[in-house]
Amino acid sequence: MTMNVTLNNGVQMPALGFGRIDLLILHQALPTRFDLTQEAYRALETLLADGWVRAIGVSNFMPGHLDALLEQATVVPAVNQIEVHPYFTQSAVQSADAARGILTQAWSPIGGITSYRDTGTSTFDDPAIASIAAAHGKTPAQVMIRWHLQEGRSAIPKSVRPERIAENFDVFDFELTLAELKALDALDTGVRGGPEPDDVTLEAYGRPIPEA
Repeated sequence: MTMNVTLNNGVQMPALGFGRIDLLILHQALPTRFDLTQEAYRALETLLADGWVRAIGVSNFMPGHLDALLEQATVVPAVNQIEVHPYFTQSAVQSADAARGILTQAWSPIGGITSYRDTGTSTFDDPAIASIAAAHGKTPAQVMIRWHLQEGRSAIPKSVRPERIAENFDVFDFELTLAELKALDALDTGVRGGPEPDDVTLEAYGRPIPEA
């Protein structure tokens, strides 16, 4: 049975079986229909105000998208979840996030997308990352997660294997040197693994959402 919760503005939200959502984000900026994006973000602001979510944010928003959103938004996104790994750092977007008080949260933070997309060398096989990992007695994945943390980003590595999940948490007993951080930064190729945010349209990526 599906139960709906009615918000102050009359919008109904399906009950999920727990008290509050920790973080709710918009997945894409959808620049060709940014009016829909602004409308959706207003709904997130309502959920936040009514206490159904602890924080709201966005994903794959470029600096121009953030500017357009903040022209009307009353709540600055807590996070901007973007593709960030050693081969694609998006430093300009990270700077734009920081200037607006938004935390950059990395998806594909250990470069998993470089393994299953035809992008050439995988981050897991990169000799520079492997060398740093060997120097600390860690895995390449642990080095990349530590790189994110030391540079002030949130990272959300994905795994369904308990041993990998435990490995991903085991990154607080070593520290990368400034030279190692710079070496990882220097691996940036500027090549995006995911779709170009400005190319995401309803026609190309839209999916019907059945009524709950």
